[in-house]
Amino acid sequence: MGVMRPLLALLMTSLVAHAAEPLVFISAFASGDKAGIHAFSFDLKSGELKPQHRTSDIQNPFFLAVSQDSKFLYAVDAAKFGDKEDEKVAAYAIQRQTGGLRKLNAQSSKGTATCYLDAAGRSVVLANYSSGSVASLPVQADGSLGEASSFVQHSGSSIDPDRQKGPNAHSMVISPDGKFALAADLGIDKIMIYKLDQATAKLTVNAAQTFVALKPGSGPRHITFHPKGKVVYVINELANTITVFDYAPAPGTLTELQTISTLPPEFSGKSFTADLKVTPDGKHLYGTNRGHDSIAAYRIADDGTLTLLAIEPSLGKGPQNLLVTPDGQWLLCANMPGNNVAVFRIDSSSGTLKANGKTVEMPMPSCIRWVN
Repeated sequence: MGVMRPLLALLMTSLVAHAAEPLVFISAFASGDKAGIHAFSFDLKSGELKPQHRTSDIQNPFFLAVSQDSKFLYAVDAAKFGDKEDEKVAAYAIQRQTGGLRKLNAQSSKGTATCYLDAAGRSVVLANYSSGSVASLPVQADGSLGEASSFVQHSGSSIDPDRQKGPNAHSMVISPDGKFALAADLGIDKIMIYKLDQATAKLTVNAAQTFVALKPGSGPRHITFHPKGKVVYVINELANTITVFDYAPAPGTLTELQTISTLPPEFSGKSFTADLKVTPDGKHLYGTNRGHDSIAAYRIADDGTLTLLAIEPSLGKGPQNLLVTPDGQWLLCANMPGNNVAVFRIDSSSGTLKANGKTVEMPMPSCIRWVN
């Protein structure tokens, strides 16, 4: 018995330590047997991703969102992504110990090619690329989703004859205070600004500023807020640039400060940006280039403007999505057509990236989400 107690204590300590490791969920944007949402545990000391579970009862889960309390995950579910039928948003309860997902329900996204989800409070908001619309869904007490409480169809076009014939909503992001939702529409070169009522999950037009227009041909794709909540960054897919906006939280208005390239000046090939993320300390920003297959790193000044530090290889084809860990020490990059996820250590003082050994192979990784 005297020997068993130390062994039992060691086992319990090991189990607790293992359970304490954060989870990373990565979607596989595929159909059939390759589709799914992969759960990994993440070692904060070594940067190692360790496979835990694969949820397979979903098709083409292009984008994911996690509730603020880390209890629920929401995922795009599309039998045929961007087809004629409206897609769905599936709600799951996160099984923290195993990385498993227990499906709660699914609701219509009210559009096609649903390419972005964000969750905060009692709301999930989304962007439909092909149909050029946005919508919001209420979150029930058990984490499941109600039917759409708002739907807004965008209209217009811009100057690119191939990519901007009509609206193409590409992302929708909830403001840090939960009172507004900003939607980047690639097809009309606008950031649309909506008020968000968290009690009802309803969107209404922001009378103080309905939208802000970008330079024609920019193709705004993804949006992120600075941690202090008073600067907004937009990465422009077609122009390969990042635009910096001053953000006034009370009226929910944007004022342009800067636009900066994501590519080296000597590059002459085809490339399209995808995602951008800011470190938790607000000192550095990273954006991806698909084609150049790289990650651009920037220093953030006190006023939120950017200075390019370096452009590093993404270690795979088509860097689609990024995640910066909450401790600011690691950056994960999903190289979707490259079928791998690369992990980089962030130098907190310089902002530079250093690759962390081998990449993790998986089919078509498209979105990375963190669960504490």
